[in-house]
Amino acid sequence: MSAQTVTGPVEASALGVTLPHEHVIFGYPGYQGDVTLGGFDHGAALVHCVGVARMLRERGIQTVVDATPNECGRDPAFLREVAQASGLNILCSSGYYYEGEGAPAYFRFRFAIGDGDQEIYEMMLKEVTEGIGKTGIRAGVLKVASSKAAITRYESVFFRAAARVQRETGVPIITHTQEGRLGPQQAELLVGEGADPGRIVIGHMDGNTDLAYHLETLKHGVTVGFDRIGLQGLAGTPTDGERLRVLQALIAQGYAGRVTLSHDSIWQWLGRVPVLPDAAQPAVKDWHPAHIHDDVLPELLRRGVSAEQLRQMTVETPARIFG
Repeated sequence: MSAQTVTGPVEASALGVTLPHEHVIFGYPGYQGDVTLGGFDHGAALVHCVGVARMLRERGIQTVVDATPNECGRDPAFLREVAQASGLNILCSSGYYYEGEGAPAYFRFRFAIGDGDQEIYEMMLKEVTEGIGKTGIRAGVLKVASSKAAITRYESVFFRAAARVQRETGVPIITHTQEGRLGPQQAELLVGEGADPGRIVIGHMDGNTDLAYHLETLKHGVTVGFDRIGLQGLAGTPTDGERLRVLQALIAQGYAGRVTLSHDSIWQWLGRVPVLPDAAQPAVKDWHPAHIHDDVLPELLRRGVSAEQLRQMTVETPARIFG
């Protein structure tokens, strides 16, 4: 089995240590219109992102899944440049963000005049099997997202299309749960539409510190993503200490093989770079793509998590899902 990266297929056994939910470049929809004060400097961005990728490679991290949705600045050609210059494996996504922070007006219009389910299915299928735009770069994962209180009608179209494409191609699915909510509902919808639970990661589950919620999600056979590690106290996120308490409880119950670890970090913002007030700086001081390797894995070892269990979460489970 192989994973589809931006530079071509890579055997699952060669993916190595994997961060399965990061953003090489990302912009909230609307950044495209802020070119006067927030224009994109391709050369400077490339130098910066290649530097981050090389830093990860020096730490033994071999693969990153870029979870950037289509309308948030996903750029497969840029990802390929970063991968070629650094030697990092990068998987590119096909999919859309949740309705509240996405850009639904275009597809709301499309849905009003046509068959939304069919249009999204055709788009995802072509991006997975033939390539994105004119780049020839195939998406290696599908990305879907839901709101905090409910999976909206708009969002459910993307979930159904992703499940349909996965049934036909086997491509893995990753998700965004807003503040760690609706994990069981996302899993139920995808699996109910015929998606393979063994190829699904329900994302941002570490936004929720209720162990019962995690166990309810895991009942559907999916993997849960602890993939906002380092972001603490912003956007509904708990502290890393609270996250690790829940993670240790899941490991103790035998779920080390059903968890992945990542940061949801943004290496390069599109549009104007957000500058947080001083009071918010502690919330993001550990939100960077080396935090797990440098700080979290050593802490888990000190707490009694075995090296084999860490390998399950960082190497074996990602290889199973993305390979």
